[in-house]
Amino acid sequence: MHKLMVELGDRSYPIYIGSGLLDMVATYFSNHGISKKSPVMIVTDENVAPKYLDQLAQSLREDGFNVVTAVVAAGEQSKSLANLELLVKVALEGGLDRKSAIVALGGGVVGDLAGYVAASYMRGVKFVQIPTTILAHDSSVGGKVAVNHPLAKNIIGAFHQPEFVLYDLNTLQSLPDRDVKSGLAEVVKHGLIWDAEFVDWCIEHADRLVSKDPESLGYALYKGCSVKAQVVSQDEKENSLRAILNLGHTIGHALEAVAGYGELMHGEAISIGMIGSAKLGVRYGASEELLRVTTLALESCGLPTSIASKYSTDDILAAMMHDKKFSEGTTVFVVPNEIGTVEIKPNVPIEWVREIIEELK
Repeated sequence: MHKLMVELGDRSYPIYIGSGLLDMVATYFSNHGISKKSPVMIVTDENVAPKYLDQLAQSLREDGFNVVTAVVAAGEQSKSLANLELLVKVALEGGLDRKSAIVALGGGVVGDLAGYVAASYMRGVKFVQIPTTILAHDSSVGGKVAVNHPLAKNIIGAFHQPEFVLYDLNTLQSLPDRDVKSGLAEVVKHGLIWDAEFVDWCIEHADRLVSKDPESLGYALYKGCSVKAQVVSQDEKENSLRAILNLGHTIGHALEAVAGYGELMHGEAISIGMIGSAKLGVRYGASEELLRVTTLALESCGLPTSIASKYSTDDILAAMMHDKKFSEGTTVFVVPNEIGTVEIKPNVPIEWVREIIEELK
């Protein structure tokens, strides 16, 4: 088992990565002070519930925990104010109090939604992340929780750190191939912003990652979580350094919004966005090798690197204006200088962005 720490003073917490951890979940809950006197609410979705909800709930109940469960529809559409209200209703009816914990069992959508419920219910209760997707190795670490507005992704949210993150690699074996590839976009991203050698490793091991080889996935997730933990420990609330984690997200979030949440998976949109960022890097003077290696790393993992022509450039640009990274009238981009190194560019010419979106089609 790998163990990492997100260092945030008295709010520091561990990330556990290993196989079979769900079988020992009650021990982790007890060791981290989750109350048995107050109800615990598990939030999951319709895809994950049949696979792991009963196992998790039963394990906790057998150890004396009072468990309430809630199941939402799978997909980005579930990150809504309507579901926030629904889950608060379930929490109230289940008797959750200020000593309760809310548990996210699932991917990034469930983590974001359950986390925002935890951040807002009674002005904040304990929160536990149990990710079941590769993509969630990014979203489960760092305390960003949110729901979407029809005009913008993650625009209604908070920073609410979990008590711990429990990553059972066995849950990844049931993932569909498309979800695996989508998740690998964020794995590659962590290398692109921080660790050039890890990008080379991802290219070399892409086939093993796509085929869900446990040893390769365990190492990749450990490396990705390590980068995320280091960045968050230095800049919890994205005042400076943490913004580098948004590589590819300016275009990516806009693509998700324009496509209608759910048509493009998050990792697919971010993959295209990272190609756009690499193209920007070349415009700012980086070598063409940057674009070549970025493209190779993403395509090796089966990810898209171009935009479908049916999406309007004007609509994509308009969606960027609603993104959180649009600041003081300018679009902020994370732009790579070379593989493993990026910088934050606050004044990217909008005509460059338009041209690059056209090039991506």
